[in-house]
Amino acid sequence: MPRDPFNRDLLERIPLAARTVLDVGCGTGALLAAYRARNPRARLLGIERDPDRADQAAARLDDVAAMDVETHPLPFDPETSLDCVIYSDVLQHLRDPAAVLRAHAAALGPNGSVLICVPNVEHWSFAARLLAGGWDYEATGLFDAGHLRWFTLASMRKLLTEAGLVPYEVTPRVFNPEAASGFAAAVAPALQALGIDPQEYGRRAAPLQFVWRARRQPRERLTLVGNMLAPVGGVSHVRVIQPFAALATDPTVTATVVPVNQLPPAAGSGPHICVLHRPILAGEPGRTLLRHLHAAGWLLVTEFDDHPDFMPTGRPTDALAFTGVHAVQTSTPALAELLRARNAETVLFPNMIQTLPEPRNFAAPDRMTLFFGALNREQDWAPLMPTLNAVAAMAGERLRFEVAHDRPFFDALQTPHKNFTPTCDYDTYLRLLGDSEIALMPLADTPFNRAKSDLKFIEAGACRVAALASPTVYADTIEDGRTGLLFTDADSLRARLMHLIAMPELARALGDAARDYVRRERMLAYQVAPRIAWYRSLWSRRNELHAAVHARVPGLLEAAPAL
Repeated sequence: MPRDPFNRDLLERIPLAARTVLDVGCGTGALLAAYRARNPRARLLGIERDPDRADQAAARLDDVAAMDVETHPLPFDPETSLDCVIYSDVLQHLRDPAAVLRAHAAALGPNGSVLICVPNVEHWSFAARLLAGGWDYEATGLFDAGHLRWFTLASMRKLLTEAGLVPYEVTPRVFNPEAASGFAAAVAPALQALGIDPQEYGRRAAPLQFVWRARRQPRERLTLVGNMLAPVGGVSHVRVIQPFAALATDPTVTATVVPVNQLPPAAGSGPHICVLHRPILAGEPGRTLLRHLHAAGWLLVTEFDDHPDFMPTGRPTDALAFTGVHAVQTSTPALAELLRARNAETVLFPNMIQTLPEPRNFAAPDRMTLFFGALNREQDWAPLMPTLNAVAAMAGERLRFEVAHDRPFFDALQTPHKNFTPTCDYDTYLRLLGDSEIALMPLADTPFNRAKSDLKFIEAGACRVAALASPTVYADTIEDGRTGLLFTDADSLRARLMHLIAMPELARALGDAARDYVRRERMLAYQVAPRIAWYRSLWSRRNELHAAVHARVPGLLEAAPAL
């Protein structure tokens, strides 16, 4: 199937919690095929007038109808409740877009939404052509000869409300801001003579298209602000960046990530929750910061995913990070049990995968690449290094090593068949992992490690990489011999690694089974609804939670001193 283009601004806004999505004018199905990599459980439907393109889409989606959407009712099971209907550059081609919107809105579930991309008739290029005395239709684009309708912001909003929908967001798509501002500057004297503000006109005329999100029923907006440590090794991505992006696919959620040293603004109306990523709240500076956030109206949640008493720095995390906030979210059952002793409002959100990448490993059957990418793990791998070097000597060119982050591990490998990448961004890390066939995951049995998550395994599984892991943490997730291999000591590591090198088909089968497990159980899409429900629940219980903070830390909620 060709990698045909699709609108990424739409992809980022399809609700990740959706169970059934309909793409009207789906083309070859590329948009929903990309969405399936994020939400494999969703039922994906398409309507496409062109029979050839509909046939291509049918290979990607669950059900595709080749039909004219204006002359036929929805062809799917009438009991089907749609969670999202998408119109990507469709409404402008319809004779009566209002009638189509009304009919489809009736098929939406109570929390259903529509996602629309339409051209902007106020785009500066329209005025430029008219002023030049010309108007020529084109095969595609803004001047597509098939456009029957034109929309401004005001007319599109009216169309949505008349269809019984509640507009929630409109996002401009600007592709050539320099040309737009240049045109607005050139016509500024005429605009001023007509009583039109040139700057306001420039804002209207710059977008080529607008993306709209609307719902069948109104709902109070949930505002989330999270701060974030500098992204190292993917932790910030998995615990903050990706979950916030996933939550923001719900049109009733605004989710913003700010640097760790930036305070959020004062909270407005509606639910307002601030998520603090691994905060350092020691002593009076910590108390001062919490008082300011409380006084600004924020309900506070600590996001923490390591054992707070055994941090790599050697210094236990200050207790205020857990006692001085309203709630805590964490990543493993062991941590949840530990942190509930400090704050009863602790919830478990296991680490999940945002997107299933297309597998690209196992391309060379005579060669296997072992991936190792971790930080602060020398106590875990050092006892195993003699075994790794012995296997590397026996395997020769058949075994290569790809190492990310950990230079001492790379230097300790006694083989020329190795490659090192210094601490890198998360996309690079996942690319290196996805080019490998085996992932080594050693964790010594220590109190700190027992609270770690199985993130390395689900990352490997998503990339179809065979896991070779210690039982600490991983025995709770890996089915030994089916979704990965566990080793208990150096001798079992040697035997199992040699087995994988000798039988690439076994490694491939383990990788396939692990990928299937991640697809079924460990996608971030499956966590969106529970997260939103929990945050809204916190807000509904904010007085109770506020009293609990006061009971744990008397005096904390007094008037905030100056920062």
